[in-house]
Amino acid sequence: MIAAIAAVAANGMLGREQWLPWDIPEELAYFERTVAGAALVMGRLTYASMDVVPEDSFVLSRAADLPLRAGCRRMPDIESALHAACATGKQVFVIGGASIYAAAWPYCRYFYLTRIEADFAGDTLLPAAIPLADWGLVQERQARYLERISGQSVNCRFQVYEQGNPRVLPRRGYG
Repeated sequence: MIAAIAAVAANGMLGREQWLPWDIPEELAYFERTVAGAALVMGRLTYASMDVVPEDSFVLSRAADLPLRAGCRRMPDIESALHAACATGKQVFVIGGASIYAAAWPYCRYFYLTRIEADFAGDTLLPAAIPLADWGLVQERQARYLERISGQSVNCRFQVYEQGNPRVLPRRGYG
């Protein structure tokens, strides 16, 4: 089973300077708990932004000489990355960035989305092409947390969407 996970501000922002536009430790802890033990699929910039990258992380990049940490593999395209991640036998999570979400969503059964109900400045938007309005909302909870940069309390809605008929990965090998 393939899932994606992201957090997005009310104005659609999900990134700023290769990191998050907000500082909400509880939201980041939710992300870490949710993906713990999973095989991760991510883009090069998301990979570079992470201090700790677990084994069974698959990094999409065209650069054959991309230096990677132990247990990580470079993959040339989303289908190869998803095949390799699924072959681990672990839950698979697509963790970003925007272009990776845009390429992977057709294959995802679930999309874990934290909606942060405040606007934040940023340089990366959640792709509008992901048709979450057509997916079923299967789980939701809300919580208020302190956003540490602004010092303001923000509402976070932790949602899980399910896509009824995700696209089946084409049968082929991977690198």
